[in-house]
Amino acid sequence: PGATGDQGERGRDQKSQLQVLLRGTAAQAALRWHFWSLLRSSYRDSDSEDGQDGDELSEDVVEQCIYSLGDHSTYLRFNREPCDRLIYLLKEFFDPEDPGPDPAYSLAIEEGINGARLSHPHSRQYTFVLQSMTLWREVLDNMFQLWHMAEEDLLDDEQQYQLADTGQGYQRVQKSVRSVVAMQKILADVQRKVGGWVGSSIVHLGDHNVPNALMFIDKYIQVPRFLGPLVLTLDKISELSRSTAGMKVYIDSFGGVRRLQKLILADFFKHAFDGSGADNFFDAGSCIDGRLTSAWNWCSSIESKPYFPVFLLTGFSGFDGKEGF
Repeated sequence: PGATGDQGERGRDQKSQLQVLLRGTAAQAALRWHFWSLLRSSYRDSDSEDGQDGDELSEDVVEQCIYSLGDHSTYLRFNREPCDRLIYLLKEFFDPEDPGPDPAYSLAIEEGINGARLSHPHSRQYTFVLQSMTLWREVLDNMFQLWHMAEEDLLDDEQQYQLADTGQGYQRVQKSVRSVVAMQKILADVQRKVGGWVGSSIVHLGDHNVPNALMFIDKYIQVPRFLGPLVLTLDKISELSRSTAGMKVYIDSFGGVRRLQKLILADFFKHAFDGSGADNFFDAGSCIDGRLTSAWNWCSSIESKPYFPVFLLTGFSGFDGKEGF
């Protein structure tokens, strides 16, 4: 009996330590989660059996929590990190005010030139790109919460969908109140963080551009699919240059590793954020949704770029994870 009592005491101590660990980890995101908890619909009146045991944490629940934390960390690494890397490279390679003497590295765009639908000088385009990628980063950082909101919007009995022709085929058009409020909160946070806003702050959701919350989520989970391959290519250029003497000569034909990296970045920061990709300004342009449209339009033209062979030589096979661009 004494030995059994000691084992029970050790078990309670271990459980207490795990509870403290989990509470400490959760505390790091307590303020942010407080907002999301205010927006979430309560499940306390549902038929779910979750939480019937009160505050008691079983070994299985603790293990599940730890695995969930690991899954979340992995998700952030592979989805949010490309945004972080490109924001870093924007600040590393480009001055927000001075484009430098070489026009090839200026971020300035002009409507009607190379498909652009916007006109921005270098400094304004720099800010436009920075705020767009910061927004994408924050959306991906809060994707689990946004996904939860989207599911609640899709299953909301008070907001029935209507089957309508949106110009992209027949879609289920449905108001998504929770997702819109959450997105506006993220947008306001980004605006405070970057100090102002360039372009439109319209969030398309529940219209012919983004018919419902599922389409909204789908658009943003595409972001790492085109930013990830771009970052991998940029990171592998240095290794590619060192691989053979012939490859070094080829990379040097672009001016060397850093100049090639800057050339690719300049093209992406200009033409993936130029308002292109639709047949009118409202559908593309500078709105929140249109920035993603322009980025995908840049991806669709990657094979026409003079540096496209560099992408292939670094192992690029497409922005959708398979052959085809």
